[in-house]
Amino acid sequence: MAKELVVENVSFSYGPRQVIDNISFKVQAGEMLGIIGPNGSGKTTLLKIISRLLVPDRGRILIDGKDTASWSPRAMARTMAVVPQETQISFDFTVRDIVEMGRSPYLRRFQAMSKRDREIVERTMEATNVLHLADRPITELSGGERQRVIVARALAQEPQILLLDEPTASLDINHEVEIFQLLRHLTSRNGLITLVVLHDLDLAAEYCDQLLLLAQGRVIADGSAEEVLKGETLAGVYGVDIVVYPNPVTGKPQVQVLAPSHH
Repeated sequence: MAKELVVENVSFSYGPRQVIDNISFKVQAGEMLGIIGPNGSGKTTLLKIISRLLVPDRGRILIDGKDTASWSPRAMARTMAVVPQETQISFDFTVRDIVEMGRSPYLRRFQAMSKRDREIVERTMEATNVLHLADRPITELSGGERQRVIVARALAQEPQILLLDEPTASLDINHEVEIFQLLRHLTSRNGLITLVVLHDLDLAAEYCDQLLLLAQGRVIADGSAEEVLKGETLAGVYGVDIVVYPNPVTGKPQVQVLAPSHH
């Protein structure tokens, strides 16, 4: 299993526009890192660089000290799984079909799945609570169910590193919490390295071990929720007045945006 993911001095531009500016951080096995920051701060681009969809202009991505630039796509797919922001599936694949796609990095072309592959698919569907939906077409599912299926497909890859880009963007609050509890549990239990881009700062504080706050492609703060979620830091980044206070139930930081005062 991968023990450490290191992002080292990574920069990236789309043409003349610099989107990622000299970003460095590391995440250990069993840790969940939340990547937060306003729209346009480079969060999705950063995930794309880590997953090698984009090549950085400078810097490198290391997994246990090895630079991933030289890895084959198959080696990459066996190590890292990605849950993108929008997953368009317009065909009537069943839930089982979708989750089985997660096994493809381990199969040669046209090779049938082994008993072990099928067991992993079953186990993953069980863990994500979609086993009862196995034979349903994905097109008939609710947003929350569909999102759990996409997470299941990623987990069926048996990744050591899991990247999620706003996995709960389209979900109700109860499904949001469900997904994050699941990710938290799997990260701890399986010793995964999990990176998740998210907008909800309270969810980030509640479930992530570490937070990385980005603005304009730079790291503004990183560390524990207590270290990163400070009123004046957030006010500077988001451009609104923000108060941070401990959640009365969990003690984790909770973020309250103050309405602008009208004189």
